Amino acid sequence: MCSLLRCCGGPCRGYVMVMLMLLPLLLTTTIVSCDQIALTEQLPTVMVAVLVRNKAHTLPYFFSYLEELDYPKDRMSLWIRSDHNEDRSIEITKAWLKRTSSLYHSVDFKYRAEQRKRESEKTSTHWNEERFSDVIRLKQEALQTARMMWADYIFFLDADVFLTNSNTLRYLIDRKLPIVAPMLVSDGLYSNFWCGMTSDYYYQRTDDYKKILNYDQIGQWPVPMVHTAVLVSLNIAQTRQLTFERKNLPSGRYDGPVDDIIIFAMSANYSGIPMYVCNELLYGYIMVPLEAGETVAGKDLEQLTNVLSYIINEYGEFKLKQDLSRFVPDVPKDKLSLSHIYMINLDRRTERRTKMLKHFDLLGLDVEHFPAVDGKQLSDKKVHDLGIRFLPGYADPFHKRPMTMGEIGCFLSHYNIWERMVRLNQQEVLVLEDDIRFEPFFRRRAYGVLADARRIGGWELIYFGRKRLQEEDEKWIEGSEFLVKAGYSYWTLGYIISLQGAKKLLREQPLGKLLPVDEYLPIMFDNHPNDSWAGHFRDRTLNAWSAAPLLLYPTHYTGDEGYISDTEDSVRIDGTLPTIGAGKAGQGMVNNDTRDGAQVQASEPKKGDKEQLPNAPSLLADSGIGQSEHDIETKNRRSEL
Repeated sequence: MCSLLRCCGGPCRGYVMVMLMLLPLLLTTTIVSCDQIALTEQLPTVMVAVLVRNKAHTLPYFFSYLEELDYPKDRMSLWIRSDHNEDRSIEITKAWLKRTSSLYHSVDFKYRAEQRKRESEKTSTHWNEERFSDVIRLKQEALQTARMMWADYIFFLDADVFLTNSNTLRYLIDRKLPIVAPMLVSDGLYSNFWCGMTSDYYYQRTDDYKKILNYDQIGQWPVPMVHTAVLVSLNIAQTRQLTFERKNLPSGRYDGPVDDIIIFAMSANYSGIPMYVCNELLYGYIMVPLEAGETVAGKDLEQLTNVLSYIINEYGEFKLKQDLSRFVPDVPKDKLSLSHIYMINLDRRTERRTKMLKHFDLLGLDVEHFPAVDGKQLSDKKVHDLGIRFLPGYADPFHKRPMTMGEIGCFLSHYNIWERMVRLNQQEVLVLEDDIRFEPFFRRRAYGVLADARRIGGWELIYFGRKRLQEEDEKWIEGSEFLVKAGYSYWTLGYIISLQGAKKLLREQPLGKLLPVDEYLPIMFDNHPNDSWAGHFRDRTLNAWSAAPLLLYPTHYTGDEGYISDTEDSVRIDGTLPTIGAGKAGQGMVNNDTRDGAQVQASEPKKGDKEQLPNAPSLLADSGIGQSEHDIETKNRRSEL
């Protein structure tokens, strides 16, 4: 039976906590009693089968995570084959095995050293029948080897899989399933299982696929196909019928393609052996196979960056053994052709800064840390001494409260950057906050946005990340593939601002009529629903656009584990500070009950809630970035279990 647990928006937190508490018990070895003597039963033996070709860019991470698996290495055997490489795959494999081979029960590594592709191949990503036949032969050899050595399990593992959960192997074995795959996450809708198969044996999209992929259904699910990371129990008698070779299938039953994963799936089907995909934990990540014509130096390296960025978001860092780090080249840094890039970060938020620096190293971004103004260091007197006065009638539209010290600090942080831009004559600047995640293919898409913006001209601010608050579609900027006219928006996760735009924001002297920065910007591009607030600002002609689809999202939303807001969760002003128009004695009060009727309704999401884009699919389709199985889509599914 498949276990099922549904929880709106992602896995149920209570279920996850129970699983984390039980995990140590599930993963210990079995204790048996014999005549008052406690005997420890060893864990099953596992042979890990790996095929390597042109994976020099993934192998340092693949081997690092393989080595980190919390499973006795003397119960594991490694079976590795490599051929037709045009990179350093063999050298990297040898280097890792030189240090680790003595730790494992056995190591069987064979390779062909000549560096060339098959004569019948057009490119190294061309899958012709000869290549399929070689892979089928090697996988069949691995299966037979595992049977001959009486291994309890064989674990087929591709060399571009990163098992970030060290308990993966123990947990899968504990499921006691004949064939099971840990569900892996990619930078798109691609994963290592199918939920449907056509009559001619190819992939068929079903509703269940997205439910499993998005963790709307959690458990172990019978599916017609698993691949890339597959654990097979060889203690089950029926698995003797499993095969990768068409000739071993029942006569006359199969007329499909010469394809290793399809033949294997059908042999399981003909033998009555169910296949399962398990998504009870976040097990790890997978690279999307390259299509014909795509290259490692192009698409695959970008994909690797995307996946490593996901890993940083989830775990704060990625695993890379020291002796393998020499095979990973440093990424050269630049400013994306901009004058400068700033990251606003509180000095006390070192964990955020550390994570963002890892992202910048990975993405090759030359970014200056800009110390944020800390609301915890502000007081009524300091705010008054800075000449700050508050907008008459302002109250937070959701909480009906005046500004918090954190919001004041946030505004001052952005304001200080605008001032520095003007002082240093910086023409185009990217401003980033420190709680962001970068969307896949960030660099390529950022350059696309900039190319459009510069070619069309006239922009003064471009959102890279924001929260849309208007339901109606936003108009595309004429002649652009990636830009729309910005509507009423929240958040200042990341935006590009021109020197002209910075000057325009400063000229209105906003410190004399302060409100939160993400309310100020929509007022300045004259797309704010509160006319009484907007009326205090004269030149509301900021030309603001937005990337479509967005390039940045928050790392956490309200209610997520780990969500912290330094603006919402801070001391509020106590109401004694003067608003504009107040006398010298400061008698003007910030009233907590001055919510204007033109404000957005309280039923709308709060500032930290998940953004819902009604037209996100059409924005994506029109953006020049595809949304097929192997391409990106909106990434708001929850992956942190």
